[in-house]
Amino acid sequence: MSSVDSQQRVLSGMRPTGKLHLGHYHGVLKNWVKLQHEFECFFFVADWHALTTHYEDPSVIKESVWDMVIDWLASGVNPGSATLFIQSRVPEHAELHLLLSMITPLGWLERVPTYKDQIEKLREKDLATYGFLGYPLLQSADILTYRAGRVPVGADQVSHIEITRELARRFNHIYGREPGFEEQAESAIVKMGKKNAKLYRSLKRRYQEEGDMEALDTARALLKEQQNISLGDRERLYGYIEGGGKVILPEPKALLTPESKLPGLDGQKMSKSYNNTIGLREDPDSVAAKVRKMPTDPQRVRRTDPGEPEKCPVWGLHKAYSDNEVQEWVQSGCRSAGIGCLDCKKPVIDAIVEEQRPLHERAREYEGNPDLVRSIIDEGCEQARDAARGTLEEVRAVMGLQYR
Repeated sequence: MSSVDSQQRVLSGMRPTGKLHLGHYHGVLKNWVKLQHEFECFFFVADWHALTTHYEDPSVIKESVWDMVIDWLASGVNPGSATLFIQSRVPEHAELHLLLSMITPLGWLERVPTYKDQIEKLREKDLATYGFLGYPLLQSADILTYRAGRVPVGADQVSHIEITRELARRFNHIYGREPGFEEQAESAIVKMGKKNAKLYRSLKRRYQEEGDMEALDTARALLKEQQNISLGDRERLYGYIEGGGKVILPEPKALLTPESKLPGLDGQKMSKSYNNTIGLREDPDSVAAKVRKMPTDPQRVRRTDPGEPEKCPVWGLHKAYSDNEVQEWVQSGCRSAGIGCLDCKKPVIDAIVEEQRPLHERAREYEGNPDLVRSIIDEGCEQARDAARGTLEEVRAVMGLQYR
């Protein structure tokens, strides 16, 4: 059994379907930079996922992969602190996807909320494919391959983590019942010593009879501290308290990410589909030109007309970039017509350019040295495969696919 502490392991990926923008930086990458110092992190380029919607034009995927990795590195994602890799370079993802497909009820995939939502949104694409139907299952395989206990997602993606939890539960229920499971679990309890054994049994009873989730968390913490039992016994006792079998694939939890407070140039969510983005590494002159052209409060037709910041898309950027003093200056100056719209936009332009300065500096090192970028990914792919192999070896064994 792998010695993975799933609660300390984080997995997250991004689809390479075009250049990243500041919405990605504020919504995902800043969070990754923070997480890499708190957990064992695996961050991957989800190129197979990109094919589910871009299978007719894969050139955009190939062009975007290396640009996206440079964006990650420029944002402060550190290959010394996190494992960076490309999904398709770790074939274990595909193998676990296939094996999980053998036990996944079709209805589970069809009821994923984003499935119907995406088909509605992307009507111009032919998404009546097995790959598109199965992409939540591939996402589950991505997570379970690494036994990741935490997955950073936005609120709209929580349903994907829920189906992963259900799949892990179903897999453990079907394949975790090894011969003599209960006898082995009872024997492992005795090895913990009288005091700990009594506490474990009490926590097990409280969880199974009263549904006390705190008792489950306490029992997990208790098992983690035990020195007298093997890793295999620990996994048996995790499963035993939950009323199932041995835990082979741990159930992940959604790690809710704070919603990005960065709007696009028109006040809507920053998105390529709205054509309202500022690129992560956009040229400063281009940033200035885009912000200057932003629409403002429609009531301010002339410079002398008073405005209302809450009705102006630029105010959304001030909330993300300006301190209280500047925000107060904007509020009073706009409402009194004391400042013009170009005056109001200047601090936003300066703040964005300043934020991007270190990103440009870090990116230059990698832009001029593509071999360095490839070597970082090569090393990350090897580390990811090492982690994935352990999971797949155990999965194959319990599914009767080990022939040595």
